[in-house]
Amino acid sequence: MDSFPLIGAPDAGDTAWMLASSALVLLMTPGLAFFYGGMVRGKNVLNMIMMSISAMGLIGVLWSIYGFSMAFGEDKNNLFGDPWQYFGLRKLFGGAYLASGSSHAAVPLAGTIPATVFVAFQAMFAIITVALISGAVADRLRFGPWLVFAGIWATVVYFPVAHWVFAFDGVTASHGGWIANKLKAIDFAGGTAVHINAGAAGLALALVLGRRNGWPKTPFRPHNLPFVMLGAGLLWFGWYGFNAGSAVGSNGAAGATFMTTTVATCAGMLAWLVVEKLRDGKPTSLGAASGIVAGLVAITPSCSSVNVLGALAIGIVAGAICALAVGLKFRFGFDDSLDVVGVHLVGGILGTLMVGLVAAPEAPAGVKGLFYGGGLDQLWRQAVGAGAVLAWSFTAALVIAFAIKKTIGLRASDEDQSLGLDESEHAETAYDFAALGGSPALSRAAGREA
Repeated sequence: MDSFPLIGAPDAGDTAWMLASSALVLLMTPGLAFFYGGMVRGKNVLNMIMMSISAMGLIGVLWSIYGFSMAFGEDKNNLFGDPWQYFGLRKLFGGAYLASGSSHAAVPLAGTIPATVFVAFQAMFAIITVALISGAVADRLRFGPWLVFAGIWATVVYFPVAHWVFAFDGVTASHGGWIANKLKAIDFAGGTAVHINAGAAGLALALVLGRRNGWPKTPFRPHNLPFVMLGAGLLWFGWYGFNAGSAVGSNGAAGATFMTTTVATCAGMLAWLVVEKLRDGKPTSLGAASGIVAGLVAITPSCSSVNVLGALAIGIVAGAICALAVGLKFRFGFDDSLDVVGVHLVGGILGTLMVGLVAAPEAPAGVKGLFYGGGLDQLWRQAVGAGAVLAWSFTAALVIAFAIKKTIGLRASDEDQSLGLDESEHAETAYDFAALGGSPALSRAAGREA
């Protein structure tokens, strides 16, 4: 098969919604850049932001050349799609591109939208997934090796896993998707392909890279909490494109997932704050922002399969458990700088598994979880899907990171870490202390203390 099977007139409403959703999902990556950037020290904020922004450029190019084809091309032994089928997005740009009311409109379609719009929407998922990994290795990973890792990992891990999970729903059902089509596990918007995938890779990369100098004895406090809150707000805003956009149309499923996403996110924030109040005595802005993200992560795979009560349960469980899970790094000694494991890996697993518990038959997916009389059937499918993605991403990331470490190196030198990666990697500083009245020497000293 050389092109998408449907040729015809796209639906104007569906196309408009999916174009808007694609833009919303792209906005999540700058939102993540602010979220992560505010959590690191002032001397590393630009480097942290650059890791997210660079993913937009690198993965956008790889996706257009062969990534989309690896994800949605004809299945090759349940592993990946044919990388040559849509190489350079060939045969996806044909047609008149006229309005849906014209009988002359004829374009390659993905469901009811132009194939190119579907390509763009899925490109944004690939970008944000790679960017998420960077939070686990803040303050010590060199920028060049990060780009090498990101490109190889996307090719070896993300593009094939997207093929396993997202090639479904009648849009690309003939193109593969063993997790969706054969296992029948539900991952509506990327709990496995995005969050478990990125969280497992972040853990592997952090283990190979090693701890930050001074961790865990030295406190690594966020330097700009307003940045963190802004980032969380942008992520929440963009996530509606992420989840509701995964309905691939302006329809009832989009409306339902919009509401379940809202409810779970609100509950996740409140649950995290309650845990902080009980554990630490004070609810914090960082906790509110983290709870928002935990709720968003957990509802991502399940937003089409639960009702409001299920969304509340998922948000509460994710907010509470992720608030506790971020402490696992101290117990087990791995330096996950910005809690990618505690929020994205743990939250993704929770959201994926809870489909098997609270999936409600009245939701768009029409699946019964254990609590609705469905038994354990859906739960084991969810567990196998989550486990497969976790195992593959962790193993592949471990090998890729170790190979880069042994060749071009991964870790910044002790001197560069002390100076700050903004200056050592990019020859820039986010905050010009000299311009505020200090000398260059004082500027460097302030950077070391930040």
